[in-house]
Amino acid sequence: MSLFSKSDLPKIIELRNINQTYDGGKTMTIKDFNLVIVDKPAQGQFISLLGMSGCGKSTILRYIAGLQQPSSGEVFVHEKLRTDQDHVGMVFQQYSSFPWMTVIDNVAIGLQYKGISEKIRNEKAMEMIELVGLAGHEKKFAQYPNLSGGQLQRIAIARSLLTNPEILLMDEPFGALDIKTRLQMQELLLALWNKFHSTIVFVTHDINEAVYLSDEIYILKSQPSNIAHKMVVDLPLIRNRELKRSDKYISLVQELEDRMLHISETKLSQ
Repeated sequence: MSLFSKSDLPKIIELRNINQTYDGGKTMTIKDFNLVIVDKPAQGQFISLLGMSGCGKSTILRYIAGLQQPSSGEVFVHEKLRTDQDHVGMVFQQYSSFPWMTVIDNVAIGLQYKGISEKIRNEKAMEMIELVGLAGHEKKFAQYPNLSGGQLQRIAIARSLLTNPEILLMDEPFGALDIKTRLQMQELLLALWNKFHSTIVFVTHDINEAVYLSDEIYILKSQPSNIAHKMVVDLPLIRNRELKRSDKYISLVQELEDRMLHISETKLSQ
C-alpha cells in the first residue's frame, strides 16, 4: 500500500506518446503509449507488465534501458530526456554474464567502464556479491557448470544494482528457473527492493508472481500495444510466502486472471 500521493512525487520514469512502426510506417506495434512511474522516497516501486506474447512488454523495457529508440515519442528518466549517460541496468531471461570472466569481474564491469579503480570496484562488487548470496563464488567463472541458473541471475541482478540501484529493469528473469529456485529468487528480489528502495519494472507471464511482487500491475494489449488495465495491488509492503495463502492475495490473483482473459478475448474478437 502506498504511503504517498502520486501528485506530490517526482517522476522517475516517463514514456510519453510512444509509437513504434516497422515496414516504413506500414506496421504499428505500439501506439500512443504513455506511462508515468513516480519516485517514492524510502519505498521505491515495483511495477509489473503483463500481457500476451508480442504485446511489447520487452520493447518498453528496452526503451527505458536505452537499448532501443521508439519511432516517435519521448523517454524521460528523473524528469529529463533519457541520454546515453543514464545507466539503467536490465536483467534478461537469458543469462547475460560474460562466461570468460569471473563473478566479481562481471559484477564490477559497469564500474570499470566508469574508470573506477580496480581496488574500489572490487570492494563494492564484493559487497553486492555478499548481498545476493554469492560469497565464496567470486573467483569462479560465470558459466555452467561452475554456477547454476539461479546463481547466474544473481550475478546479473548484482551487476545492475551496483551500476544504478535506483532503477532495475527485469525481463522475465526467472522464466527459465525451476520452481524452487524461482521462489528463492522472488524472496531475494523483495529483500533487495526493501534494502535499496529501487524502482523495479518487471516483465512476467506469471500472474501469481506479479501479484506477490508488485504494488502496481499494468496489462498491455497487443498490436498496436497500449495499456488496457492498471491494477493497484493493495497488499502489505513487507511480504512473505504466508501472504500467498491469504484471501486478499487469492482474490487479487483471480481478479487479474479474469481481467487478462477478458482483454485477450476482446482482442481476439476484433
